[in-house]
Amino acid sequence: VDSEFKELMRDLNASTGVVTACCAEGREETLSSMLRELEKCEKALNEYLEVKKGIFPRFYFVSNAALLDILSNGNNPPRIMPHVGSVFDGIGSLELCYTADQTRDLQDHPDMNVGPMMAAKSMHSKDKESVTFQSLFEMVGPVEIWLGELVKHMQITLLNVLSDSMLDAASWETDRPREEWVFQYPAQICVATSQVMWTDETEHALEELESGTEDAVKKYVEVCSGRLESLIKLVQGELSKPDRVKIITVITIDVHNRDVVASLVAKRVESNVDFKWQSQLRYYWNSEDQVCNIRICDFATIYNFEYVGNCGRLVITPLTDRCYVTLTVALRLMLGGAPAGPAGTGKTETTKDLARGLGVICYVF
Repeated sequence: VDSEFKELMRDLNASTGVVTACCAEGREETLSSMLRELEKCEKALNEYLEVKKGIFPRFYFVSNAALLDILSNGNNPPRIMPHVGSVFDGIGSLELCYTADQTRDLQDHPDMNVGPMMAAKSMHSKDKESVTFQSLFEMVGPVEIWLGELVKHMQITLLNVLSDSMLDAASWETDRPREEWVFQYPAQICVATSQVMWTDETEHALEELESGTEDAVKKYVEVCSGRLESLIKLVQGELSKPDRVKIITVITIDVHNRDVVASLVAKRVESNVDFKWQSQLRYYWNSEDQVCNIRICDFATIYNFEYVGNCGRLVITPLTDRCYVTLTVALRLMLGGAPAGPAGTGKTETTKDLARGLGVICYVF
């Protein structure tokens, strides 16, 4: 088809008029034949792309032009980096390096051409936050296979970072205060750890209240307020832009958490099975199985560790809470959700924020 079309263009270039060019003998049949062949090519290409999308479903949300570019450069990761942001919600790029074999070859033969860098040692978010992989990630094999492996590598990396963070969080009141701890971990992990600790401490306070300690929950409100004030003092000082965004994100979640505990006191909630408490997103860390469980009402899932970067979180209002309950119950029942309202009121952002809270990817298209 390509050679026939080029030959046709050369003939047309030699013609002096439109009528002469269009009325040449066999011209219509030639064009019709080319069109049929192109339709066959297009059908075969779509079938090929469909196979690749079946292997790595995130390709369904990438344009065909970008997908062809990704597939044609599968063995050249640097050329795929511009498209990483369309496949992952939070990852903007990877810090590439040579594989162990490439490094060894370079040491043995310094002048040797070992090809493009085929490994990554860290991921960078679209807002320039960086998370180092705990082991080198090598990009070998078909691109749709190693991108699937990259998803798993990202999740395992964040799981291990959360595990370390939980161990450190246990010493907030002794060795390392929370306002120092917050600088040691990525924003997503700081928020997740804070949510786990808040859930655990609130339920402990409610259990103490049931046991007869009347001011247990009131004391915990004071603890929440104290931690919040410590973070506010940090924001009032000198901070880099990424640290400021991160701490403001933690403060945003902390304010909601403190208000929830205060409302438990105001409404005289005396048990952790009360609906006022059950209707909140609650995070439970299982150190033995290395799993972060999430519950709200009768919906339960596990935190999925999709990297979101240092992007900030939504201020949670009573309406946001109701949206979370409705959407999570819809998920449990395998139904869809349909937030309704005027433009610009936060329907999309609320859905995206819930996805970030659950650690899952959310596509807006």
